[in-house]
Amino acid sequence: MHKNRNLYSCYLQGKEDNHGKVAIHCGDRHYSYADLADGSARYANALADMGVSPGDRVCACIDKSIGNIFLYLACLRSGIVYQPLNPAFQPAEVDYYLADAGPAAVICSRENEVWVRTAARRAGVERVLTLDRDGTGTLAAAADAAGTEFATRVYDGSELACLLYSSGTTGKPKGIKLSHDNLAANVRTLVDLWGFTNDDVLIHALPLFHVHGLFVALGCVLTAGASLHLLEKFDADEIICLLPEATVLMGVPTFYTRLLQSPGLSREACSAMRLFISGSAPLQENTFNQFKQTTGHTILERYGTSETGMSTSNPLHGERRAGMVGMPLPDVMVKIVDDDGTEVADAGIGELLVKGPNVFSGYWNLDEVNRGAFTEDGYYRTGDLGERDPDGYIRIVGRARDMIISGGENVYPKEIELCLDRIEGISESAVIGLEDTDLGERVVAVLVADPDCRLDEAGIVAGLKTQLAGFKVPRQICFVEELPRNTMGKVQKNKLRETWKQNHKNEQE
Repeated sequence: MHKNRNLYSCYLQGKEDNHGKVAIHCGDRHYSYADLADGSARYANALADMGVSPGDRVCACIDKSIGNIFLYLACLRSGIVYQPLNPAFQPAEVDYYLADAGPAAVICSRENEVWVRTAARRAGVERVLTLDRDGTGTLAAAADAAGTEFATRVYDGSELACLLYSSGTTGKPKGIKLSHDNLAANVRTLVDLWGFTNDDVLIHALPLFHVHGLFVALGCVLTAGASLHLLEKFDADEIICLLPEATVLMGVPTFYTRLLQSPGLSREACSAMRLFISGSAPLQENTFNQFKQTTGHTILERYGTSETGMSTSNPLHGERRAGMVGMPLPDVMVKIVDDDGTEVADAGIGELLVKGPNVFSGYWNLDEVNRGAFTEDGYYRTGDLGERDPDGYIRIVGRARDMIISGGENVYPKEIELCLDRIEGISESAVIGLEDTDLGERVVAVLVADPDCRLDEAGIVAGLKTQLAGFKVPRQICFVEELPRNTMGKVQKNKLRETWKQNHKNEQE
């Protein structure tokens, strides 16, 4: 008999004995595995009744909620391609995603319905449905009226499950095609590697539109038949209150810096916990050491990208090294190569290449980009720079594409620079990331003003806030007479980073 390799089967099917167990704790409300099966069936039936078919994309630009999870699972089991977007995106940003992906439906909050409908109309998207955090909205109402019987679509695993958007230094977002097998292979490896069992209880304070929160955190829990506490957002006090009831926390480095600021964090508070995991941005060594001293727990740091899921990890049993992202996962191959594609020796710095069942098949409708994204022998070029020590541990030393990671969010400088350059009075702009003890990196804009023009910093920020999600808006604006360039005319952002890092240090002194 053909085994169904639909990702939904990895998550829920074959767990009938687990159906009465609580899977999701949402404050005072609790949802069992049976509730997830029924809820996802209702949402799948509702979408089918509206004419959304297998292979169609559904764009979810919604807040984190149990309904969000029902919708994600419904898309998987019905063969619809799930396209998550950050609900903080502004109209100009959403316009591009809708036009590029061509979804059959877009789901948004009622608060944003008017402008989303306008954006959908421009992109030729006919269906706009609403789903709010409190479980209300037109999609929720349709699902409430639908039945709980739904036959999960049988797939061989190669079919597209999710279209997750990322971006490069050009600022043009790219749709990352992730198959059911890509996601299932990665999460099964992580469950084994990190020792997940159905006794685990995870604190989920991550967004549901990223790899970390959607595929890793939620995926590990459902695959293991475990449970999670679904938090609307990160709140240090709330997390500390939940620690005695939990066993695992996954977070970005900012989670840990803010937890360390709370007087409630202690060895006693963490006595029930078995694992703290950090990713999505580099974890500073002093945070690693301070957390261990305060709690007695050593944070497990790992590395991945949107295109590959997780690729390396420090060990569950064994030494977890500060500043290191561990070794390749058992079914993943990682090479570090120089500019000529030759593997570098230990301690040599080069680009990380990744190959394995976790690696995406390519970018949506970008054949030319895809040809340059992979080597001839099938390795994905991550664009990240790393080095490997003699024991096999890998350290990420930089990002070849100048991407900024602020509070766990990916920020692409070119996108912000394009907005800045449209502002009257700005001659040139360069956006960089500078080290920040809270966010990991803060977004900094370095501007050259037109001659005899006086720019208002507050006005610039206010204007950007109408075009960009809040986490992309620069927290610091600096003015210079000219940007440093090399002989080819390229802006030398490394020099900008060093200059403003030193200026900040001098100000502190």
